[in-house]
Amino acid sequence: MSPAKESDFSNLPLRQIPGNYGLPFIGAIKDRLDYYYNQGPNEFFKTRVDKYKSTIFRTNMPPGPFMAPNPKVVAVLDAVSFPILFDTSKVEKRNILDGTFMPSTKLFGGYRVCAFLDPSEPTHAAAKKFALSFVASRHNSVIPIFRSCMSDLLRELEDDVDSGKVPENNFNTHSDKMSFDFVVRLFSDEDIPSKQTNLGSDGSKLFDKWLFFQLAPLMTLGKKFIPNFIEDLLLHTFRLPPFLVKSDYQKLYDQFYSSAKTVLDDGERLGLSREEACHNHVFLAGFSSYGGMKVLFPGLIKWVGLAGEDLHRRLADEIRTVVKSENGVSLSALEKMNLTKSVVYETLRIEPPVPFQYATAKEDIMIHSHDGRFEIKKGEIIFGYQPFATKDPKIFVNPEEFVGDRFMGDDGEKLLKYVYWSNGRETEEPTAGNKQCAGKNLVVLLSRLMLVDFFLRYDTFTVDVSTILLGPAVKVKTLTKATWH
Repeated sequence: MSPAKESDFSNLPLRQIPGNYGLPFIGAIKDRLDYYYNQGPNEFFKTRVDKYKSTIFRTNMPPGPFMAPNPKVVAVLDAVSFPILFDTSKVEKRNILDGTFMPSTKLFGGYRVCAFLDPSEPTHAAAKKFALSFVASRHNSVIPIFRSCMSDLLRELEDDVDSGKVPENNFNTHSDKMSFDFVVRLFSDEDIPSKQTNLGSDGSKLFDKWLFFQLAPLMTLGKKFIPNFIEDLLLHTFRLPPFLVKSDYQKLYDQFYSSAKTVLDDGERLGLSREEACHNHVFLAGFSSYGGMKVLFPGLIKWVGLAGEDLHRRLADEIRTVVKSENGVSLSALEKMNLTKSVVYETLRIEPPVPFQYATAKEDIMIHSHDGRFEIKKGEIIFGYQPFATKDPKIFVNPEEFVGDRFMGDDGEKLLKYVYWSNGRETEEPTAGNKQCAGKNLVVLLSRLMLVDFFLRYDTFTVDVSTILLGPAVKVKTLTKATWH
């Protein structure tokens, strides 16, 4: 199937946006209970798409009353309507990173860091340039630091398998440890392992706790931890008090304030105070980077592991051939691994690490799906559930299936503009004037590197998969060591 031309939709019929918000207060509570407990996210949206015969409709989004003053949204769930969320000439992204509620700024030292700023705000350009400048400055450090960290991760996985007693979620455990070490080493002036800093070997737990206090209103722990009605009261009704994580955050702040002096100098040069630059740096390190990796890497290994030996053989052949011809792993070598690139894009398509996007209409705007046009009024909140948009059956053939070579060749490359995981199209780049992830290209690079190190070392592997708070839980059961050398 070839993607339809978006210009073909200009003459579609104008339709009223279907759906409603129910009774005041009660409607939002009902939608919240459906979303978390009665249906789950995918079924929540699927039943409404089927009911309204539309991928654009009105609904309430959690957490709802008390936590969010306005839970009412217009949901956009197809590939052609979704990009309105990126158009900052028509929508505003102020204080809407996490949706219809905003975490307390006390979790960020009292600052609204870059992720909560709209590009129209004076501080946004300086904060975004600071992030982009940092990412660019680490260009030559990423590959050696990440591969060093990956070596430790793979050794620990091997120890699990060799012991004959493989722990549950062992990949997540080792991946989190590796990701934290990588972030501390990359985000500091000197490449020092995290266990040699004041944070110690358990530093990742500080980030985990801090992330939980930000994202708890969007989580469900599951009945095995706590009854649903108690969880709903504790997590989705009132904010967890920030003072409970203040000392943990202060340790992280102090570590980066002392270890990233030249980075913070750059922040001051760009117009930020040193304190504000450091809070932005901690957020980029802890939320955007470490937090993203907690979901990204298990998702990558889940889908590649489940794909089976045929894809593993093809990846191993490509990776080993290129590394041998290029005499090592380099940026130029990675660019020649077309299947490896496609597999990473397919993972980001089928299970994007950040499934939600939000924006507020700056003006009355017209959007369209595949079969109709709809008017959104100024001030209305627009919500996008990305797993539906990037599995749009009118764009992607067999959208629910993981197809490793989907993005190879000319036709495959044309589909990249419908990969939206970075708060923008994969074919676009982050700038100081947009809200696309500053580390977009770094994320793709690290994912490729993970596959390279896996298949330089192993011919194939098997996994068991379940679900935890922030995405897939992966248990690597077997590892078949490579003999290609």
